[in-house]
Amino acid sequence: MKRIIVLPVILFVFTIFSSNAQQSQRLNNDWEFLKSDLGGVWEAVRPVVAGSSESVPLWTKINLPHSFNAEDAVDPDVNYYQGAGWYRKNLKIENPYNNGRTILHFEGAGQKTAVYVYNTKVAEHVGGYDEWTVDITDAVADFKKDSAFTKRFAGKIPIAIRTDNTRDLEMMPSDLSDFNVYGGIYRYLNLVYTPSLSFDKVFALAEVDAAGKLGSLKIFSRFYNPKNINNAKVNIKVTDPNGKIISESGKQFSDLKLQEEIAQIQVKKPILWSPNAPNLYLVEVTVEQNGEKATHNENVGFRNFEFVKKGPFMLNGKRLLLRGTHRHEDHAGVAAAMTEEMIRTEMQMMKDMGVNFIRLGHYQQSRIVLNLCDSLGILVWEEIPWCRGGLGGEVYKEQGKRMLTNMIEQHYNHPSVIIWGLGNENDWPNDFSTFDKNEIRAYMSELNDLSHKLDITRKTAIRRCDFCKDIVDVYSPSIWAGWYRGIYTEYKEISKKEFDTVDRFLHVEWGGDSHAGRHSESPDDALSKVKKAGNGDERAGDASLYGGGARVSKDGDWSESYICNLIDWHLKEQETMPWLSGTAYWPFKDFSTPVRPENPVPYMNQKGVVERDFTKKEAYYVFQSYWTNNLMAHIYGHSWPVRWGNTGETRMVKVYSNADEAELFVNGKSQGVKKRNSQDFPAAGLRWMVKYKEGTNTIKVIAKRGKETVIDEITQQYQTDKWGKPAKLVLQKTVDADGKITIEAKLLDANNVLCLDARDYVEFGLTGDGELIDNQGTSSGSRKVQLYNGRAVISLFTNGGKSVATVKSVGIPTAFINL
Repeated sequence: MKRIIVLPVILFVFTIFSSNAQQSQRLNNDWEFLKSDLGGVWEAVRPVVAGSSESVPLWTKINLPHSFNAEDAVDPDVNYYQGAGWYRKNLKIENPYNNGRTILHFEGAGQKTAVYVYNTKVAEHVGGYDEWTVDITDAVADFKKDSAFTKRFAGKIPIAIRTDNTRDLEMMPSDLSDFNVYGGIYRYLNLVYTPSLSFDKVFALAEVDAAGKLGSLKIFSRFYNPKNINNAKVNIKVTDPNGKIISESGKQFSDLKLQEEIAQIQVKKPILWSPNAPNLYLVEVTVEQNGEKATHNENVGFRNFEFVKKGPFMLNGKRLLLRGTHRHEDHAGVAAAMTEEMIRTEMQMMKDMGVNFIRLGHYQQSRIVLNLCDSLGILVWEEIPWCRGGLGGEVYKEQGKRMLTNMIEQHYNHPSVIIWGLGNENDWPNDFSTFDKNEIRAYMSELNDLSHKLDITRKTAIRRCDFCKDIVDVYSPSIWAGWYRGIYTEYKEISKKEFDTVDRFLHVEWGGDSHAGRHSESPDDALSKVKKAGNGDERAGDASLYGGGARVSKDGDWSESYICNLIDWHLKEQETMPWLSGTAYWPFKDFSTPVRPENPVPYMNQKGVVERDFTKKEAYYVFQSYWTNNLMAHIYGHSWPVRWGNTGETRMVKVYSNADEAELFVNGKSQGVKKRNSQDFPAAGLRWMVKYKEGTNTIKVIAKRGKETVIDEITQQYQTDKWGKPAKLVLQKTVDADGKITIEAKLLDANNVLCLDARDYVEFGLTGDGELIDNQGTSSGSRKVQLYNGRAVISLFTNGGKSVATVKSVGIPTAFINL
């Protein structure tokens, strides 16, 4: 059977988002998976062909999307698996078109993929983040020629797919990157039927002047035409955001070329796209030949943007401060294999936090993400995975150029995209024996030129590679004031120094780690050890928890209390920096990483403002108080059950709110009304020094803006007993419902006083019928975890039986509880 060559481009029309969606289906269910390599593809199909029930090795049933690193990426006791994984499924092929094409459309699979029809390899793809397609039409026809095969497989077509994330220095991204290089079919895989002539891509360039008065829409199509059909008719329809058809036209072709310009449309006073009003036009293109039609839809938006030289960012002629964050494709229990529902939840949470900008780090992400950025109104910096490690050989370089080409072509029409990122931390050596700055500069220039050739409308950017900052349009230095270097009050000063060194400045990546549930009565203590840096750059070794100079990342308490102060300071300063284009906090959500095994949650980067399972940390509400319009108020400490201090000592209560004023009540007694002032740090002036009573305290805030009112309330214990050396662990059941139990471990001294500053590692275990819910990469879903204020929790499924749970820590007797 002849080999089928995969096209180096994606067929956008073949997705569920097109108007002829009935000809595309997600292949989610009834797959079998093997976390291992095979001797060859024959082993995947042998059981059916041989008519034997014996199958060696054992396959498991799974659904897509799927990553074979769903749990081991955050297993504290192992290195995550990097190797081959096989998937197989027998497909029922029913193409409704005469001489139609049957396509497998991969939205993303990692990191090298081979596709087989029966035992014939029909395509290979290198790269874990761009989309690609496989035309299996001819291979299916060849398979069907053998009636014996067809009978054995009950008329279905055996498909086998090998994915491989084995370490490979000549691939992007580097395994030194601060994120897992996952394996598996972790984005959706679609079965697509098309006529013999269809669309490969439609490029729709929507442009408008800064005044918003005159828009133009240029539409080009690239056809998928394996039979070299010459005669066809193309129809174009454009609908505005209100559902009004503003243009309809048709064009007859008698000598159809691979790529054709099919329309140029003038749009007077277009309805503009912006974060506050993400208005989208619908472009519908249909190609018809021999009575068969293929239809392709694209959403576009009219917007004009500018990074002002030595100035801020402008959108549609007005300054817009980019209020951003970052995203990795990573989630508790599934790793990169996030469902559409999960992605939608995450993006909506970002929007609800006030985000209007996102950097997608550090690779091309799912089309679902880009579609949501368009519809929610979130501007985008998207980049290729040239991340750390230096620069490889020709194969490596070609992969980078191919990834850049695919990313730009596949996401060209999204109005949300304003920046194509060319790399991240490319000054980070170690993958190769040589590190040549001139070679890196030369390659960066190649990528920059290629980006501008493919798309003249967007800007190029990189982060943290000072010797290349003159090459790209927009540059982001590394500024981690108050975490890896210096103190956070230096932030504005450092940023202005960096701003003055480039034409166009945008600060992406700032923040710090916080262990969810850990709080502090004196969060800024570590700053007394740290010298002013004069710059906030992260240097070699700064991420280490050992050695080097004093820095908060090493010497701080990793409390939510400290990070809220750091974020609060940054946000209030950003309101007084008129030259600033914007920033992006790193990241939105905690994510897994192989380079941080000794963090409080092992193998987790814990800089997110939400945990890996979407549980909000306190920092989420700090952003909301600065960035959102809907009235909100949040008393700091919802996840802080026990505060401590001396009898009669005052303690600060902070409220994060966008209200004009707020009144605080402690145990029913008013503590007075405070006015909000963003420059009154901390908490924009909404803070009170109050006396807690020993035991239970109720704290309530009533926040007002005009006639609007919002209320928040929490209950906290206040402990005045002083604790000594940790002496024992105790376990108790806190929740028991619907077959799920939550247990809490506490570390006490010899007098049974809770050790509220304890940060020891504890490790949970379970014997019996139950099953621990661990390897989630969260503070409450990890069997090995550092304590937060002397406590830690984990949950388990009872499975209808009995179990014994344990918790242990070095030097402390193990505790048991019968469940």
